[in-house]
Amino acid sequence: MIVAFSVTPLGVGEDVGEYVADAVRVVRESGLPNRTDAMFTSIEGEWDEVMDVVKRAVAAVEARAPRVSVVLKADIRPGVRDGLTSKVETVERHLAAD
Repeated sequence: MIVAFSVTPLGVGEDVGEYVADAVRVVRESGLPNRTDAMFTSIEGEWDEVMDVVKRAVAAVEARAPRVSVVLKADIRPGVRDGLTSKVETVERHLAAD
């Protein structure tokens, strides 16, 4: 499964980068395949391990912020491995054919 999620601290002002970094640090230290862009962090693995990492990432932000907003989207597709890379490669292959 691939989960794309964002964690936003509320009540800490406009500059939230250091709080978001706390969440991303948890994801990167998990050892699961992951990518971070301007809007979401995506992580790939089995249901329980991915959700555990998401929970810990949220907790890292929650430890410093009075309120936390979480947006989460999941692609549950048993048997697929390396979806973070293969999905993008498929799109790039179609773009290159143009």
